Amino acid sequence: MTSDKWSIEKRAPLRNDSVLKEENVPEIGCLSIVVLGASGDLAKKKTFPALFNLYRQGFLQSHEVYIFGYARTKISDEELRDRIRGYLVPSKNTVEGHEEDLTNFLQLIKYVCGSYDTEEGYRLLDKEISEHEIYRNCTEGSSRRLFYLALPPSVYPPVCKMIRKCCMNKSDLGGWTRIVVEKPFGRDLESAEQLSNQIGELFEEPQIYRIDHYLGKELVQNLLVLRFANRFFMPLWNRDNIDNIQIVFREDFGTDGRGGYFDQYGIIRDIIQNHLLQVLCLVAMEKPVSLKPEHIRDEKVKVLQSVVPIKDEEVVLGQYEGYLEDPTVPDGSYTPTFATMVLRIHNERWEGVPFILKAGKALNSRKAEIRIQFKEVPGDIFKSNKQGRNEFVIRLQPSEAMYMKLTVKQPGLKMSTVQSEMDLSYGQRYQEVTIPEAYERLILDTIRGDQQHFVRRDELKAAWEIFTPLLHRIDKGEFKSLPYKPGSRGPEEADKLLEKAGYVQTHGYIWIPPTL
Repeated sequence: MTSDKWSIEKRAPLRNDSVLKEENVPEIGCLSIVVLGASGDLAKKKTFPALFNLYRQGFLQSHEVYIFGYARTKISDEELRDRIRGYLVPSKNTVEGHEEDLTNFLQLIKYVCGSYDTEEGYRLLDKEISEHEIYRNCTEGSSRRLFYLALPPSVYPPVCKMIRKCCMNKSDLGGWTRIVVEKPFGRDLESAEQLSNQIGELFEEPQIYRIDHYLGKELVQNLLVLRFANRFFMPLWNRDNIDNIQIVFREDFGTDGRGGYFDQYGIIRDIIQNHLLQVLCLVAMEKPVSLKPEHIRDEKVKVLQSVVPIKDEEVVLGQYEGYLEDPTVPDGSYTPTFATMVLRIHNERWEGVPFILKAGKALNSRKAEIRIQFKEVPGDIFKSNKQGRNEFVIRLQPSEAMYMKLTVKQPGLKMSTVQSEMDLSYGQRYQEVTIPEAYERLILDTIRGDQQHFVRRDELKAAWEIFTPLLHRIDKGEFKSLPYKPGSRGPEEADKLLEKAGYVQTHGYIWIPPTL
């Protein structure tokens, strides 16, 4: 452009990434689902039941799918089927025909025994998969292979190496090979990056599905719709109206025999760094350009990169009395079973709004919820602020619900106010609907190639950058846990931290889920 003339400059076209395709290409090749760690608890309690429910609802068809279990345990096909049979239970709407569905589903399962770090077992697994594909008259290269690693992260690298070497789809004619990996993805930033590098050398990012089952929960998946499809929320969802936000996970039981495993990670690595932080991203993110997975995940990464370092004075750790009595827990363990912390997001929307993440075991109740507390009404002519602030609560589990806590007139002749609620309880509103389990939804997303509800590599890195400094100090014993009694709310200091952060508790009001 010169000083006196304008010119039109043509912009370069957008890159044609496969992850940004308008529509998924129809996939017609046969589907092989391989559950590695098939004899373990995760596979029995979560993976196989999720596959059974997808089969029962018609998302997995007998004529196209076959399921392979792979583990070191030397058992037969029938023994594996017997092991998982008791976990495949009917839902309220599928009692009729359950036994027939169960029998037909179990016949789709074949077991292959082999080690996780040598070729022999994987060669045999590949042979069995190929025979299934030939039997289904599947064109070579059009078949779909999904590997679900229901295994400890320590064996991910050798397992992925063997899959890459022995079990990949042979050519690219519309088929694919995908892997699903479970959390925890490392113990800190360094180990997570090392694990990402090892897997990333073997598979492309669109082939890797890092599963966080909280992203499959019904109410978590509702967050985007709630925020961006309802006009009245849009002007309220910011620092001008919201005082503080709590994201809470509470369990009313301890480690229950899993103390040795839990002690390797603790409540921050087990719950806060992944589950609660993912929920925070969905609550705090900006509106994405579209619903394409990469656009949504881009906005989540921006939130994580805007989180400022956690301050020591905004963290309370706890360990319930009796935890160290578990014979599987090391003597003198510093591992917290409870944590409350304040995260702060440095951007235009959320500057000054504390995000309070709270998780604990052996507490006085079991629930997971998001609690958005609004600021007090200015010029309160009813003097109702003392009764409590408006709150919007999203109950993730149990008794899924959304309710708005607000002030209304007390029925009667007097002009007095009382706290009440506008309530959407799913059990009452959607009585004929069976809410899918998170694993069902996420496995189906994997088959469809939709990575929206999975953690991207840069997202994982940004999450670990937030928590690694604090975790290293805890591991060294520099940040001690406070004792608390099982069945309590946790350490009293946690409630004081909430109060200091600005949360105002409502006294005299209790939300009661409506009865059917």
